[in-house]
Amino acid sequence: MQACWPRVNERNWKRSESLLQNDLSDPGTLCVSIHDVAPDTWTECEVLLQAVRAVADIPLTWLVIPHYHGNGARSHQLESTLQQMLEHGHELALHGYTHLDDAPARAGPVGSLVRNVYTEREGEFAALDEQEARRRIALGLEWFQARGWPVSGFVAPAWLMSQQAWHAVHAFPFLYTTTFTHFHLLQQKREVFSPSLVYTARNKGGRALSPVTASTIAYLLKDAPLVRFSLHPRDAHYPALVRHAQHLIARLLESRMPLTKAAFAQAYQ
Repeated sequence: MQACWPRVNERNWKRSESLLQNDLSDPGTLCVSIHDVAPDTWTECEVLLQAVRAVADIPLTWLVIPHYHGNGARSHQLESTLQQMLEHGHELALHGYTHLDDAPARAGPVGSLVRNVYTEREGEFAALDEQEARRRIALGLEWFQARGWPVSGFVAPAWLMSQQAWHAVHAFPFLYTTTFTHFHLLQQKREVFSPSLVYTARNKGGRALSPVTASTIAYLLKDAPLVRFSLHPRDAHYPALVRHAQHLIARLLESRMPLTKAAFAQAYQ
């Protein structure tokens, strides 16, 4: 039996965005993002896009990687699609530069575990010094500028940044950045507690437990101003995760207005 989802059309969510710029206290906000957007992951990203659209045509935040794993080859199809998304009210955010942790190894079992196992060496900004972090952010912004795309937010791969990388982010005029647990309003120097709903798709145990965790966090945040839902390309390979995401997004939209992260940052006072 095919699920029947509540429809949220573009006209309604754009009206909601306008209203929320004046009052974000009620209702709450839902920010749905698709991470790791690059030519190499685009097939999976399209699956996620269509899954969300089957529920509601809502604005998404696309976390774009300019040189994914060092591959700087252009995809005109991808760029054309992202341009269309931008024109229809979606947001494009800078998501690192290569999404690859190639910084020198540092001593300590915890750091090694996080960088080698938890992130699978994809936490690009986890161990960068400030100069290198600034260089990569600047390269990413130049890449966006060459395509005429505005950038309001920066999200580090795996949500990990060294202290020096944090300093680097503050050197740029971003409206926001996010970590796993918080939405950071950089211009206001404020943060909103909002642990992201996210799946652990890489192993069987994670695929079984992470939907339960996501649903639990969503419930615990029922009175919070913001719920974040972060989808990753690997999720697209597991229909059970996609179905769970659809059901959870539909449920959240019953009481929350969908906004991009940039729109939330601009509206939240």
